[in-house]
Amino acid sequence: MPVGPPGPTFASVASEGAIKPSEPEFIASTAGEVAAELARRGIAPGRRVTISIEPDEPDDWIAKARRLARPKVDAEGWTDADIDRIIKEECHAADPPE
Repeated sequence: MPVGPPGPTFASVASEGAIKPSEPEFIASTAGEVAAELARRGIAPGRRVTISIEPDEPDDWIAKARRLARPKVDAEGWTDADIDRIIKEECHAADPPE
């Protein structure tokens, strides 16, 4: 299941064996798939999880953030390709080597 905002529902769980129990894991899912996804990950039915219901337009916050950031990006003279490159670099820097 992909990680990120594509689905209308997010579950935050600490999956035993996958990560430390004190660190949350974010799962993008639909309401109808949440129970099956948790079961697939071995999460016991009695275990606490936090579920956040996204608004009907989940990408609206992205549009607002882009509108706020665009003047700063333009002031720096960055292109969309520059932004994509920076995001990829930061993602790789944040992922510890295995």
